[in-house]
Amino acid sequence: MFSVLITFLITQLIPAYSYFINVEPKKEICFYDTAVSGTKMSLTFEVAEGGFLDIDVRISGPEGKTVYKGSRESSGKYAFSAYMDGDYKYCFGNAMSKMTSKVVKFNMDIGEKPKQESGDTLDQDHDKLAEQLEQLSGQLVAVKHDQEYMEVRDRTHSMINGSTNQRVVWWAFFEALVLLAMSLGQVYYLKRFFEVRRVV
Repeated sequence: MFSVLITFLITQLIPAYSYFINVEPKKEICFYDTAVSGTKMSLTFEVAEGGFLDIDVRISGPEGKTVYKGSRESSGKYAFSAYMDGDYKYCFGNAMSKMTSKVVKFNMDIGEKPKQESGDTLDQDHDKLAEQLEQLSGQLVAVKHDQEYMEVRDRTHSMINGSTNQRVVWWAFFEALVLLAMSLGQVYYLKRFFEVRRVV
């Protein structure tokens, strides 16, 4: 019980932000993060709604150098280390779509800045402990992101299930109407077949 409480408190102290954006057709939306050289950075994204659930993704460095580029991806995780100080740009593009907008959920994470080495053994012990705590907090953030990812997947699948269920209900209703019409037609046809016709 105590460990569950500690885990809950640690996850509440760690800042982890998820964003939902709407990318209109033929548009691109970009976000910026500033990082120091050597800092670990990551991007996690998932297309929640729209079209074939695909989006173009591009990560660019401060000089405009492309760090990552993906086309028509529905979800993904990409981690990298900043190669120089400056602003890193994350862009989501919907250029392939002519009419459908896309809803994208994404997380941008920036790790701690790289540390300089110190010669004191006491500081090294504290640094090891701090490093292990950072790793633990990073893993907790990853678990939180995975839970958010599963929530988006659950929402997407429940929308698909609801749509399929609605189509099955309408199809069953249509089949019942066709069956009723065929039954009435057969009764009418058989009744006409057995009628006695008199010549006047």
